[in-house]
Amino acid sequence: MSKLCADPAAALWDVLADGMTVAVGGFGLSGIPADLIDAVRESGVRDLTIVSNNMGVDGKGLGVLIESGQVAKVLASYVGENKLFAEQFLAGTLEVEFNPQGTLAERLRAGGAGIPAFYTRTGVGTQVAEGKPHAEFDGELYVQERGITADLALVHAHTADTEGNLIYRYTARNFNPVVATAGKVTIAEAEVIVAPGELHPDHIVTPGVYVQRLVQASNRTKDIEQRTVRPRPAAVGA
Repeated sequence: MSKLCADPAAALWDVLADGMTVAVGGFGLSGIPADLIDAVRESGVRDLTIVSNNMGVDGKGLGVLIESGQVAKVLASYVGENKLFAEQFLAGTLEVEFNPQGTLAERLRAGGAGIPAFYTRTGVGTQVAEGKPHAEFDGELYVQERGITADLALVHAHTADTEGNLIYRYTARNFNPVVATAGKVTIAEAEVIVAPGELHPDHIVTPGVYVQRLVQASNRTKDIEQRTVRPRPAAVGA
């Protein structure tokens, strides 16, 4: 059965609700489901809890939801590229739960695997571990972290078939695979969409069983936060 929807708004219209938790794939502006994020903004839903590595930058990526005042809480590991996000956090108008980056990824993976909690040494003895259960294993102290499941997961893939099987490209294979499994409903946007059977089974990263809906990604500029370049070395013998 084809999971392809006409556009992001059509894919989201009956699943978005005020106060829901939305997990979003990508890393900053790399590999983010930009069309789906824009559709969330245009829907006007509010009081969202966003789970993502970070909130993009001002005016781009998840930053547009910060600007529109639709976000009440964020679970993230990094906030340094978004000035408005930092301002709202410091002013106390935006609740933020910081997670070590690997812990955040594992919390999403655990949620998608049906694992309610796990123990890690990361964060022991810091504010990250305050108020959480601890246990000792083999003479080392560990802190308990809860798995994350989201009401809605939004991901970006390079190639998909109409049954929702996903292949990621380069840096987009960061948080997208774990986010895709952690959603009660997962919606993917893909740059290339093919018929069933055209994807090599060994190349599929996210099986279609995790994906409920699919949209064609628009041909848009892929932004990056910081462009760092250096001159190419002179060719030998030039």
